[in-house]
Amino acid sequence: MSIHVSEPGRPIGTRLPEVFRARRVGDVGELEESEAINVKHSDTTDAEFQQAAQSGGYRALEQYGAAASGERKEQRPYLPVSKISTPVVVSLEAESSIAQAMEIMDERDVKHLVITAEGFVAGLVELRWLLEWLHTNKGSPFETTLSTVELPAFLTASPETDAHQLARLMLAHQLNAALIIRPDGIPSGIVTSTDYLRLYADAGRQQEDV
Repeated sequence: MSIHVSEPGRPIGTRLPEVFRARRVGDVGELEESEAINVKHSDTTDAEFQQAAQSGGYRALEQYGAAASGERKEQRPYLPVSKISTPVVVSLEAESSIAQAMEIMDERDVKHLVITAEGFVAGLVELRWLLEWLHTNKGSPFETTLSTVELPAFLTASPETDAHQLARLMLAHQLNAALIIRPDGIPSGIVTSTDYLRLYADAGRQQEDV
Protein backbone atom coordinates (compact mmCIF):
# COMPACT_ATOMS: atom_id res chain seq x y z
CA MET A 1 0.00 0.00 0.00
CA SER A 2 2.31 2.70 -1.33
CA ILE A 3 2.39 6.32 -0.22
CA HIS A 4 5.00 8.56 -1.83
CA VAL A 5 6.00 12.21 -1.66
CA SER A 6 7.20 13.92 -4.83
CA GLU A 7 9.48 16.83 -4.03
CA PRO A 8 8.84 20.36 -5.35
CA GLY A 9 9.99 20.88 -8.92
CA ARG A 10 9.16 22.13 -12.37
CA PRO A 11 6.65 20.00 -14.32
CA ILE A 12 9.06 18.50 -16.83
CA GLY A 13 8.13 14.95 -17.81
CA THR A 14 6.61 12.85 -15.05
CA ARG A 15 7.10 13.52 -11.35
CA LEU A 16 5.34 10.32 -10.38
CA PRO A 17 7.30 7.88 -8.18
CA GLU A 18 8.93 5.00 -10.04
CA VAL A 19 6.42 2.50 -8.63
CA PHE A 20 3.61 4.13 -10.64
CA ARG A 21 5.50 4.34 -13.95
CA ALA A 22 5.45 1.96 -16.91
CA ARG A 23 2.77 -0.25 -15.35
CA ARG A 24 0.60 -2.25 -17.73
CA VAL A 25 -3.14 -1.77 -17.45
CA GLY A 26 -4.74 -4.63 -15.55
CA ASP A 27 -8.14 -5.35 -14.10
CA VAL A 28 -8.86 -2.17 -12.14
CA GLY A 29 -11.50 -4.10 -10.20
CA GLU A 30 -8.69 -6.06 -8.59
CA LEU A 31 -6.86 -4.17 -5.87
CA GLU A 32 -3.35 -5.51 -5.60
CA GLU A 33 -1.02 -4.55 -2.79
CA SER A 34 1.78 -2.38 -4.13
CA GLU A 35 5.32 -2.16 -2.81
CA ALA A 36 5.93 -1.44 0.85
CA ILE A 37 6.04 2.20 1.88
CA ASN A 38 9.38 3.81 1.11
CA VAL A 39 10.50 4.82 4.59
CA LYS A 40 13.10 7.19 3.20
CA HIS A 41 10.40 9.36 1.67
CA SER A 42 7.27 8.60 3.61
CA ASP A 43 8.00 7.81 7.25
CA THR A 44 7.17 10.38 9.88
CA THR A 45 8.41 10.76 13.41
CA ASP A 46 6.14 11.54 16.33
CA ALA A 47 7.76 14.99 16.55
CA GLU A 48 6.91 15.73 12.91
CA PHE A 49 3.38 14.45 13.43
CA GLN A 50 2.82 16.61 16.50
CA GLN A 51 4.26 19.68 14.78
CA ALA A 52 2.00 19.23 11.77
CA ALA A 53 -1.00 18.53 13.96
CA GLN A 54 -0.68 22.02 15.47
CA SER A 55 -1.36 23.64 12.11
CA GLY A 56 -4.84 25.12 12.16
CA GLY A 57 -5.18 24.66 8.41
CA TYR A 58 -5.44 20.93 8.86
CA ARG A 59 -8.07 20.81 11.58
CA ALA A 60 -10.17 18.31 9.65
CA LEU A 61 -7.31 15.83 9.47
CA GLU A 62 -6.39 16.52 13.09
CA GLN A 63 -9.92 15.79 14.29
CA TYR A 64 -10.11 12.63 12.25
CA GLY A 65 -6.70 11.49 13.50
CA ALA A 66 -7.70 12.15 17.11
CA ALA A 67 -10.85 10.10 16.67
CA ALA A 68 -8.90 7.19 15.21
CA SER A 69 -6.03 7.34 17.70
CA GLY A 70 -8.16 5.88 20.48
CA GLU A 71 -8.25 2.56 18.67
CA ARG A 72 -5.41 0.09 18.72
CA LYS A 73 -3.77 -0.22 15.31
CA GLU A 74 -4.59 -3.91 14.98
CA GLN A 75 -8.25 -3.21 15.89
CA ARG A 76 -8.67 -0.27 13.55
CA PRO A 77 -10.86 -1.26 10.58
CA TYR A 78 -9.12 -1.21 7.22
CA LEU A 79 -10.47 1.57 5.03
CA PRO A 80 -9.13 1.81 1.47
CA VAL A 81 -8.70 5.44 0.50
CA SER A 82 -10.58 4.76 -2.75
CA LYS A 83 -13.75 4.55 -0.62
CA ILE A 84 -13.54 8.19 0.48
CA SER A 85 -11.70 9.88 -2.40
CA THR A 86 -13.40 12.13 -4.93
CA PRO A 87 -13.35 10.42 -8.34
CA VAL A 88 -13.43 13.69 -10.29
CA VAL A 89 -9.93 14.50 -11.55
CA VAL A 90 -9.43 17.62 -13.69
CA SER A 91 -6.10 17.92 -15.49
CA LEU A 92 -4.33 20.69 -17.35
CA GLU A 93 -1.21 20.78 -19.52
CA ALA A 94 1.87 22.39 -17.98
CA GLU A 95 2.14 24.78 -20.93
CA SER A 96 -1.08 26.46 -19.80
CA SER A 97 -0.96 29.77 -17.97
CA ILE A 98 -1.77 30.33 -14.33
CA ALA A 99 -4.78 32.36 -15.45
CA GLN A 100 -6.04 29.38 -17.47
CA ALA A 101 -5.57 27.11 -14.46
CA MET A 102 -7.67 29.39 -12.28
CA GLU A 103 -10.29 29.74 -15.01
CA ILE A 104 -10.76 25.98 -15.43
CA MET A 105 -10.96 25.57 -11.64
CA ASP A 106 -13.78 28.09 -11.60
CA GLU A 107 -15.56 26.48 -14.57
CA ARG A 108 -15.34 22.94 -13.17
CA ASP A 109 -15.89 24.04 -9.55
CA VAL A 110 -12.77 22.25 -8.26
CA LYS A 111 -10.00 23.30 -5.89
CA HIS A 112 -7.28 20.98 -7.22
CA LEU A 113 -5.75 20.43 -10.65
CA VAL A 114 -3.53 17.62 -11.90
CA ILE A 115 -0.77 19.15 -14.02
CA THR A 116 0.41 17.01 -16.91
CA ALA A 117 3.48 17.19 -19.15
CA GLU A 118 3.59 15.17 -22.38
CA GLY A 119 0.67 13.10 -21.12
CA PHE A 120 2.27 12.22 -17.78
CA VAL A 121 1.35 13.39 -14.28
CA ALA A 122 3.73 16.21 -13.41
CA GLY A 123 2.14 17.79 -10.35
CA LEU A 124 -0.89 18.59 -8.22
CA VAL A 125 -1.80 22.17 -7.37
CA GLU A 126 -4.63 23.73 -5.40
CA LEU A 127 -6.32 27.07 -5.82
CA ARG A 128 -4.92 28.43 -2.56
CA TRP A 129 -1.37 27.68 -3.70
CA LEU A 130 -1.95 29.52 -6.99
CA LEU A 131 -3.30 32.54 -5.15
CA GLU A 132 -0.33 32.54 -2.78
CA TRP A 133 2.06 32.29 -5.73
CA LEU A 134 0.46 35.30 -7.40
CA HIS A 135 0.65 37.25 -4.16
CA THR A 136 4.35 36.44 -3.65
CA ASN A 137 5.53 36.75 -7.26
CA LYS A 138 5.10 39.63 -9.64
CA GLY A 139 4.69 37.60 -12.82
CA SER A 140 1.58 38.06 -14.96
CA PRO A 141 -0.91 35.20 -14.53
CA PHE A 142 -1.70 35.47 -18.26
CA GLU A 143 1.94 35.19 -19.37
CA THR A 144 3.37 32.86 -16.71
CA THR A 145 2.97 29.20 -17.64
CA LEU A 146 2.94 26.39 -15.12
CA SER A 147 5.93 24.81 -16.87
CA THR A 148 8.12 27.72 -15.72
CA VAL A 149 7.04 27.51 -12.08
CA GLU A 150 8.36 25.20 -9.36
CA LEU A 151 5.26 23.29 -8.36
CA PRO A 152 4.75 22.22 -4.74
CA ALA A 153 5.40 18.77 -3.31
CA PHE A 154 2.49 16.36 -3.63
CA LEU A 155 1.45 13.03 -2.17
CA THR A 156 0.51 10.00 -4.24
CA ALA A 157 -1.14 6.85 -2.97
CA SER A 158 -2.56 3.68 -4.47
CA PRO A 159 -6.33 3.01 -4.26
CA GLU A 160 -5.86 0.29 -1.62
CA THR A 161 -3.82 2.53 0.70
CA ASP A 162 -5.25 2.63 4.22
CA ALA A 163 -7.01 5.98 4.72
CA HIS A 164 -5.87 6.15 8.37
CA GLN A 165 -2.23 5.91 7.38
CA LEU A 166 -2.61 8.42 4.55
CA ALA A 167 -4.19 10.93 6.96
CA ARG A 168 -1.11 10.65 9.21
CA LEU A 169 1.22 11.29 6.26
CA MET A 170 -0.85 14.23 5.02
CA LEU A 171 -0.54 15.80 8.45
CA ALA A 172 3.17 15.09 8.70
CA HIS A 173 3.92 16.74 5.36
CA GLN A 174 1.36 19.52 5.88
CA LEU A 175 -0.50 18.69 2.69
CA ASN A 176 -4.28 18.73 2.62
CA ALA A 177 -4.68 16.60 -0.51
CA ALA A 178 -3.27 13.43 -2.08
CA LEU A 179 -3.54 12.09 -5.61
CA ILE A 180 -4.80 8.51 -5.95
CA ILE A 181 -2.97 6.62 -8.73
CA ARG A 182 -4.09 3.33 -10.29
CA PRO A 183 -1.55 0.55 -10.93
CA ASP A 184 -1.32 1.69 -14.57
CA GLY A 185 -0.20 5.17 -13.52
CA ILE A 186 -3.53 6.89 -14.27
CA PRO A 187 -5.07 9.20 -11.62
CA SER A 188 -8.34 7.78 -10.29
CA GLY A 189 -9.23 10.33 -7.63
CA ILE A 190 -8.19 12.96 -5.11
CA VAL A 191 -8.62 12.77 -1.35
CA THR A 192 -8.66 16.01 0.63
CA SER A 193 -9.01 17.12 4.22
CA THR A 194 -12.68 17.80 3.43
CA ASP A 195 -13.18 14.10 2.70
CA TYR A 196 -11.71 13.26 6.10
CA LEU A 197 -13.89 15.87 7.79
CA ARG A 198 -16.96 14.28 6.17
CA LEU A 199 -15.79 10.85 7.34
CA TYR A 200 -15.21 12.17 10.86
CA ALA A 201 -18.66 13.75 10.92
CA ASP A 202 -20.31 10.54 9.71
CA ALA A 203 -18.49 8.54 12.39
CA GLY A 204 -19.70 10.99 15.04
CA ARG A 205 -23.32 10.63 13.90
CA GLN A 206 -23.05 6.85 13.99
CA GLN A 207 -21.76 6.98 17.57
CA GLU A 208 -24.66 9.22 18.56
CA ASP A 209 -27.15 6.79 17.00
CA VAL A 210 -25.64 3.93 18.97
